[in-house]
Amino acid sequence: MAILGEIRKRSWLLLGVIALGLVSFLFNADTFDKMFSKNPNVFGKVNGDDITRDEFNDQLFIMQQQAQQQGQPTKGLEEQAWQILVQSKLIKQQFDKMGLKLTDEIFWSQLQYDPIFAQSQQYFDEKGNFKLQQLKSEIEASQVSNPENYSYWLKNKKAIEYRMMARMLFGNLTSGITTSKKEAELMMKFRDDMANIDFVKVDYLEFSKKNNVKVTTQDLADYIKQHPTRFKATASRNLAYAYFPAIPSPQDDAATLNEINKLFLKGTDASNGTENFQNTTNDSMFVELNSDVPFIPQYVSPTQLPTELKDKIATAAIGQTFGPYKEQSLYVVSKLLDKKASDSTLSKHILIAYKGAERSTSNRTKEAAKKTADSLLAVIKADPAKFTEGLKLSDEPNAVERNGSVGWTTPASQFAPGYLSFLANNPKGATGLQETAFGYHIINVEDKKSGAMTYKIAHLAKAIKASDKTENQVLTQATRFIQQTEGKSFNQFKSLAEKNKYRFDNPKTVGRFQGTLPGLNTDKDPDVIAWAFDKKREIGDTDIFTVEGTGDRIVAYLVGKQDEGLADPETVRDQIEPIVKNKVLAKKIIEKINAGKYASLDQAAKAFGTTKGSADVNLFNPAVNGAMEPKVAGAAFGVAANKLSQPIEGMTGVYLVVKKSVKTNKLPGDIKQITESINQQNSQQFTGAFLKSLQDNANIKDFRIEVWDKTAQ
Repeated sequence: MAILGEIRKRSWLLLGVIALGLVSFLFNADTFDKMFSKNPNVFGKVNGDDITRDEFNDQLFIMQQQAQQQGQPTKGLEEQAWQILVQSKLIKQQFDKMGLKLTDEIFWSQLQYDPIFAQSQQYFDEKGNFKLQQLKSEIEASQVSNPENYSYWLKNKKAIEYRMMARMLFGNLTSGITTSKKEAELMMKFRDDMANIDFVKVDYLEFSKKNNVKVTTQDLADYIKQHPTRFKATASRNLAYAYFPAIPSPQDDAATLNEINKLFLKGTDASNGTENFQNTTNDSMFVELNSDVPFIPQYVSPTQLPTELKDKIATAAIGQTFGPYKEQSLYVVSKLLDKKASDSTLSKHILIAYKGAERSTSNRTKEAAKKTADSLLAVIKADPAKFTEGLKLSDEPNAVERNGSVGWTTPASQFAPGYLSFLANNPKGATGLQETAFGYHIINVEDKKSGAMTYKIAHLAKAIKASDKTENQVLTQATRFIQQTEGKSFNQFKSLAEKNKYRFDNPKTVGRFQGTLPGLNTDKDPDVIAWAFDKKREIGDTDIFTVEGTGDRIVAYLVGKQDEGLADPETVRDQIEPIVKNKVLAKKIIEKINAGKYASLDQAAKAFGTTKGSADVNLFNPAVNGAMEPKVAGAAFGVAANKLSQPIEGMTGVYLVVKKSVKTNKLPGDIKQITESINQQNSQQFTGAFLKSLQDNANIKDFRIEVWDKTAQ
């Protein structure tokens, strides 16, 4: 009680201690970051509307599924998914502002025109009518029978709704695009009128040979400020890296050759030297246990064999061996196990995949997949016509459209071994179940025919790898390099890398979500990018990364940081320097022309060491002796006849022009045709231009860099 009494007496002190602790808590950097950082569930905002993590993941999932179905890479789609969501939000906002509504009735009535359905004949009957009620029934039934498919439908439904809103929005807007009679008449005049001019051109390239011009960073910055919309930049990093590959040494090569010769001629350690590749009675097991390349049980044609075997295999005896020989980064010994005429098989299948199977996106368990496959097989065996109906359950992309067919295959085809084994061991007309790494296949053998000779071969292979000693030498080399460049400038980093002939790259605008790095494309690329975007990272920081499985090393250097805003001048130098250089040259040329006060083209030509030229130009096709010069064409019609123009800053040089005459060459096409042509052209260009305008003027906030790696709440 005495202690409690003392505390009560000193309550002011306790409050002071609590307050002090609270202050230190609030001003702790980590606590500050946790309390005031962005919501990890929100990746960004478009004019105040959230782009949530779930929305992004759904869009990315859809794109990855589409890429997989088309045989395209599924990685590196994050930035595309983001851009689609940004544009979808902008379209939805404009859609709402115009008072448009997307009701359920409109959604279902317009569904047949969405690309997903419009381009697939399976959704239409033989009369071309959309199977809407059947689709609705299948969607409703999937809520209970196939929750995974229903979830996928909901993800797609949101994307479909955005596309419908876009069609309705742009349809309403483009319907109001018109062309006045006056505008059409003016366009006809621009097309038909031709100005005959004399001119003097001071060519930028020729002038620069005698007048050296250096484009400064400030020159670039000034140009960027004049075109802020064009040079809006997302956050990026200017990275440099030196690459140190762990290339096997001659000693490593010799060690690998010795290892394969031991397995081939002497014997394995496991058998105490009694079993080798020559005398083994179980070639497939020997390969599986001792080779860096798995045993392939399929028969292959001579064209699919290594070069070392192609000319020898036809006369080889069963059991004959070849090698050791080098095949790329492998030492190989091959043994002929069997030969036979190849059977070509036409087959079709229904794939029932499960979670964890290769390329599978299914969430069903393996047990559930087996149960579904067994039930479906029983139905098909009872009534083979049910195979077509069963294709609707197939997890293979576009199975219904292709009738499940895989075409003609041979034992040499690049198919799952289990699938080919079923084809080899079953006659024409057979239907059965086969498991592979992709799931459970209900296979129907449609036809068979005999073909050319094929060969079954066991390959004992050993990869020529860098030894620990070689990897350590690479690590030492990379470590020495990073020590020599730590705290040094980028130019010193680059010079040392080039001096030592290390592989060097310097991508100037690396995005946070681009996935791979130019010139590398290793499994460590995402780690290097994440390192560069770490908020603690400073310009000039270096680090070393190890590529898994190879021992290769990457030494990275952060050259620059581009935050969201206007592009850093040096990162876009390669892109805009030629344009800016011409502008700097134009300024010098115009100053010299104005100082000369030339009264004629001849005087100007003499002063600049060039010749006078002539041309016919018009505003529709502003070509001057092969160079597109719209400003020159404009001046040709704007200057008074037989008067010397002011200097004109053109695309390829500075011009002085004298208009001699204007003549009209009436081309085919009346006012109605011209009006329709302009309307069509404007309608085609409107959609892209309108969307770009919305995006350029929107308040878009991208939080992905801050919240990407944080746990969703």
